[in-house]
Amino acid sequence: MEERKSLIRVALGKQKADLVIANGNLVNVYSGELLAGVSIAVKGDKIAFVGKDAGHAVGEETRVIDASGKIVAPGFIDGHFHLHMPLDEFIDHALPRGTTTVFLELDLAHYLGYKAGIAMLENMKNQPMKLFGLATFYGSQPPFLEQVGYALSLKDYARLLERDDVAALGESIWTGVLDEDQRAWTNIAAALAKGKLAEGHSSGAKGNKLVAYAASGISSCHESVNLPEVMERLRLGLHVMIREGSIRRDLEAISGVKDQSVDFRRLCLATDSVNPGDLLSLGHMDFIVQKAIRLGMDPIKVFQMVSLNTAEHFRMDHITGGIAPGRCADMVILPSLEKIECEMVISNGQIVAENGKALVRARRSSYPESVLNSIRVPGKLQPREFAVPAGDKKNRVTVRVMELIAELITREAHVALPVVNGFVLPEPDNDVLKVSLVERLHNTGRTVTGFVRGFGLKSGAMACSYSWDLGSPLAVVGASDRDMAAAVNRVVELQGGVVVADKGRILAEAPHPVGGLIPVKKIEETVQEFKNIHQAIRQLGSSLGNPYMTLQTLSGTSLPFFRITLQGLVDLKGRKIVDLFVD
Repeated sequence: MEERKSLIRVALGKQKADLVIANGNLVNVYSGELLAGVSIAVKGDKIAFVGKDAGHAVGEETRVIDASGKIVAPGFIDGHFHLHMPLDEFIDHALPRGTTTVFLELDLAHYLGYKAGIAMLENMKNQPMKLFGLATFYGSQPPFLEQVGYALSLKDYARLLERDDVAALGESIWTGVLDEDQRAWTNIAAALAKGKLAEGHSSGAKGNKLVAYAASGISSCHESVNLPEVMERLRLGLHVMIREGSIRRDLEAISGVKDQSVDFRRLCLATDSVNPGDLLSLGHMDFIVQKAIRLGMDPIKVFQMVSLNTAEHFRMDHITGGIAPGRCADMVILPSLEKIECEMVISNGQIVAENGKALVRARRSSYPESVLNSIRVPGKLQPREFAVPAGDKKNRVTVRVMELIAELITREAHVALPVVNGFVLPEPDNDVLKVSLVERLHNTGRTVTGFVRGFGLKSGAMACSYSWDLGSPLAVVGASDRDMAAAVNRVVELQGGVVVADKGRILAEAPHPVGGLIPVKKIEETVQEFKNIHQAIRQLGSSLGNPYMTLQTLSGTSLPFFRITLQGLVDLKGRKIVDLFVD
């Protein structure tokens, strides 16, 4: 109450404010109005006064910012974010663009376990940006696969959900919930029992299946890709996070919601993820706000979608999400409603950026040795470990191939491939390559190999340490066993990252030593490394727009329709593991 007493005294003029924003045009997200000539007084990290004249709160040491003719709006909130760059680098680049709060998936916990999640939460503390964790779940393996290898136990999830800095259970994919997966049900129940939310992921769900999913207690979905999907979810009481990020850009397709006579209070804006290049060139939430306004959406509603709506969803609107007495002083000052350029950013009552330049830097990230050296294999992989024995097959054999029908979507195809000296070979000239996963957490070196069509390499190989199977096994696509081994071995030496090799030489690489998922370099260096990777991939014949994303998702059983896992090839339509060879 001592802090609250100070706020009361500043509001009454008995005590002086630390900061006053004077005479601005306030975006009042509570009433949906633009109010002219409003002043805001700040004491410590909280707002003490909002009104026409804050002169009574101004003392000799009060800093006064004249916002005449400017827009003053709440700081931006990203309600669903996966981190793929150093946390401190993300903060240093996103905060000057107006992002003051982020709800962050604890992916390191999902892949490496509880201690890695705690390390991530420790790095999120005492930063100039508010950061809340989401206890990443995704769901279990499909029921026809063996349920092994989970890094987080149910007890671990319960412990995470007890923490004040963890806002919710992370996205739980709908298929597992409807398959009556006990891990999913137990985690959702644990979140609800602790007064936390259970975030949703309902890509492809509709009709009674979506209704059943909503009945489980799921609170939101960020997977809507068109207006009908948005409307269906809104009508079931879900918060809809409209995604506009590096993974997918759905805002334009959904922007027609502006023409619907619906309440916007359950509509939010989120990125899902932003890669380093997009953060540098486009920005973060400021880019989404600007795009939404350019698409004809009401600016006041857009500001609500990027502040109060998200705060209300996470039941944190008493802390942040709007400019009102008692709330954290998180604000942006803009030249106009239509021009989203942050002339000043205030976070926790502190001026943290002016004209796009950071005045306050993030606390540097650090991780324990177990997170920085998480890739363990028995030794250097040899080319023979990627060989595919043909058994008694001669000359040519028909195999099941993962065929890319989009950069993230595959289907089963049957292709006749040559057999030479008892082994099945790829046919790069016909765009059929090998794809392998290598277990990398438990020092087993277990390797599973299949074939993929559509990647486009004429020679060489590409490997990475981030993939969507349990435990994030190393993933590699290649035209030759030699280059696959060279690429994977270099990833192991780097303790994570992305590598392109050809003819035994390393052409390009981007190290990701934090759990094999996150780089440690300056964001500009990482951007250049990925430019080199894309250039090398194109030189080897691939025209994929985002080959790294394609490679990491080849093992993702949450995506349709035909996938490779450490348990083998998976037919998700038929809900079964299938043999490489076609009878």
